[in-house]
Amino acid sequence: MRRTRTALAAVVAAVTVAVSGCGLSTNSAVPFDVVPGSITPVPELEGLTVTVGSKDFTEQILLGYMAELALSAAGMNVVDLTNIQGSSNSRLALRTGDIDVTWEYSGTGWINYLGHTEPIPDERGQYEAVRDEDLNLNGIAWLPYSSLNNTYAFGTTRAYAEQHNLKSNSDMTEFLKQNPAEGVFCVETEFASRQDGLPGAQRTYGFPTTEVKTFGTGAIYAGIANGTCNFGEIFTTDGRIAGLDLAVLEDDKKFFPQYNASVVVRDQWLKEHPQAAGVLQPIAETIDNQQMIELGKKVDVDGDDAATVAKDWMVSKGFISPDTR
Repeated sequence: MRRTRTALAAVVAAVTVAVSGCGLSTNSAVPFDVVPGSITPVPELEGLTVTVGSKDFTEQILLGYMAELALSAAGMNVVDLTNIQGSSNSRLALRTGDIDVTWEYSGTGWINYLGHTEPIPDERGQYEAVRDEDLNLNGIAWLPYSSLNNTYAFGTTRAYAEQHNLKSNSDMTEFLKQNPAEGVFCVETEFASRQDGLPGAQRTYGFPTTEVKTFGTGAIYAGIANGTCNFGEIFTTDGRIAGLDLAVLEDDKKFFPQYNASVVVRDQWLKEHPQAAGVLQPIAETIDNQQMIELGKKVDVDGDDAATVAKDWMVSKGFISPDTR
């Protein structure tokens, strides 16, 4: 079977020069020989070079590698620019053409890039609104919607949730009204004062707090697990949910903004390479929150290499061959 090479290391010196203004550089990574599976070579894409980027956290890096492996299976020469620091730099790199393909979140697009202050509660409605406006205003094309939604939530230990029958924020509210002394929360400093954070959530649900402790993100997960707090601010696809056996409480009133992930590209690039959308679509249709939690756990808790975790997932779904090395 025909093999295609994913160029996860720098392959063209000019790329580094081109992106240096954004503070970016191509990554060095162990390359994989990619054997196509259900994603097969696309004649119109074979031999073309594509640069794939991502932001600098685990989920984004995993998604970036998935896109790289898919595009490589389709026959493209892939340049890896995963691990770009910050949303603004990632967005700039896409708009200037330093990267061609990346993943973005509907809430980030709507609030950070398009400047809206009121999120749309419905996941598909939020995706469709940002998709249409970003294309019309900025020439950025959002490829199909994914159910992967990395939004905020309140979390607790699974044992605590089961003990008190807590499945949603409304359950938490009723429990805390009857047991106010249990209302100890761990949150980030910004979340404690932001209107789309703790104050807004309290207005929406009406739960009391006895004590609010502020920590960095990583310390919050540990604080929930070790009993420093009973509830904490978490991200719904974080691998530490599985690693620390936490429970995610449903945001049943849809207070928090929706952050569904989608592949984004420049519209002009998509018009030149329309076949790429079909190559990447199966990933968006397949990945979901629970799978991402497990993949993130492998990286952030178990210490596995992100590229290998992404490759193994692609193989498990049949997108590429298990002969991939």
